[in-house]
Amino acid sequence: MTRRIEDARILMYSHDTFGLGHLRRCRTIAHSLVEDYRGVNILIISGATIAGAFDYRARVDFVKIPSVIKLRNGEYTSMDQHIDLHETLKMRKSIIRHTAETFQPDIFIVDKEPMGLQGEVEDTLAYLKKQGTTLVLGLREVMDAPHLLDAEWKRNDVMRKIGQFYDSVWVYGPPDFYDPLVGLEVPPLVRAKMDFVGFLQRSVSQDVESEHKPKGDYILVTTGGGGDGSDLIHDVIDAYQEDSTLTHKALIVLGPYMPAKQRHKLITKCAKIPYIEVIEFDNRMEELIAGAKGVVAMGGYNTYCEILSFDKPALIVPRVMPREEQLIRASRAAELGLIDMLLPEEAADPLRFAAALKALPDRNPPSKSAKGMTLEGLANISQIVGEWLGRRDREHLTVVKG
Repeated sequence: MTRRIEDARILMYSHDTFGLGHLRRCRTIAHSLVEDYRGVNILIISGATIAGAFDYRARVDFVKIPSVIKLRNGEYTSMDQHIDLHETLKMRKSIIRHTAETFQPDIFIVDKEPMGLQGEVEDTLAYLKKQGTTLVLGLREVMDAPHLLDAEWKRNDVMRKIGQFYDSVWVYGPPDFYDPLVGLEVPPLVRAKMDFVGFLQRSVSQDVESEHKPKGDYILVTTGGGGDGSDLIHDVIDAYQEDSTLTHKALIVLGPYMPAKQRHKLITKCAKIPYIEVIEFDNRMEELIAGAKGVVAMGGYNTYCEILSFDKPALIVPRVMPREEQLIRASRAAELGLIDMLLPEEAADPLRFAAALKALPDRNPPSKSAKGMTLEGLANISQIVGEWLGRRDREHLTVVKG
C-alpha cells in the first residue's frame, strides 16, 4: 500500500571507496521508501565510480562526488591520479555540504562511516542538526573485528560524536545474528539510540530480465565489486581443471572493479573450460542469484541478503584481510547452518574446493537449516520513516492552524 506524505525529502550518504556494497544498500532502502510513500524524494550522495550504471526509480536520484579508492593496505588515493587526495576530499566535503543546504532534507541517513570518509560529513551533520533534520546512522550487522574498529573509532573520537549528532542508529540485521559494536565500550546514550531493524530483503524486478541469465541450471560465482575477488575466481577455475567430474554449469561475474590485467588473465583461463561462462558486470545481480542453483561468494552484506532473500544454497569463501567483516559474518552464518564456509587456504586446495562445489546444489537452502532468519529491514525502516514524517506533517499543520 502506498501512503501519501507531502513533499518529504531524504538525503543519503554513501562514501563508496571499495566495492558497491554501500551504494547498493542505499539504493535498496531508497527504492523501498519511494514505493511505500508517494510524496518522498530521495537523493543519494555517492562516491562510487559506477553510480550511474544502475537504474533508479522515479523520485530517487544521485549526486556523484569525486571518487576515492581504498588500496589493499587500507590507505586512500584519488581515483583521478592527477588530483591529490587532499583536494579531492575538499571537493567532496564542499559538494556534500552544498547538496544538504540546497536539498534541505527532513531525514539524513549516513551509511556505515559515522563522520564520513576522513570526517567529510561532520560539518554537514552539525549544519543539519541546527536545521532540525533527523540524523540517522546505518550500520551493517558486522562492521569489523572489534579491536580494529575500536582503534579506528577511538583515534577519531567517533563514539562521542555519534552520541552528539545522531538521533537514531539503525543496524541492518536482527539482534540475534550479530552486534556490530560488540567488544567496544558503548555509552548508554548510544546504546539507547540503536535499533536492530533486520536484514534488507531483495526482490527481482518483473519488467526487465537480465540479459546474462544462462539457460538451464547454473551455479553463480560472484565477488561483489571484484576489486579483491581474483583469488576466489582462480580457485574456482583450478577446481574445474583438477576434477573432471565437476560438470555443473557456472556463471562467473568478475565485478566492475577488478583490475584489467587480472580480468584479462581470468577470461583467458576460463576459455579452456566448457562449463564456465564469464561476464564482467550485471546491474541486476538479484536476478542472477534468484535463478541460480547455488551461490559461491565472498559474502559481503548485499550478497548475503540476496542469498537469504532468494533462499539459495551458498558456499562462502570470505576475505580475511585487511578487514575481518566477511570472515565474522561467514563464521556466524555457518554456525547457524545458513551457509557452508571454506577459508581462503581451504579453497586453494582444488580437490577440496571441487568436492564442495559438487555438493553445493544439493545443500539445504537457508530456510530449511535456520528458521526465523527473517528479512524485515525494509518494512521496519518504512514504518519508522512513516512515523517520523507523519509527526512532521502533524507539527506543520499545527503551526499553520496556529
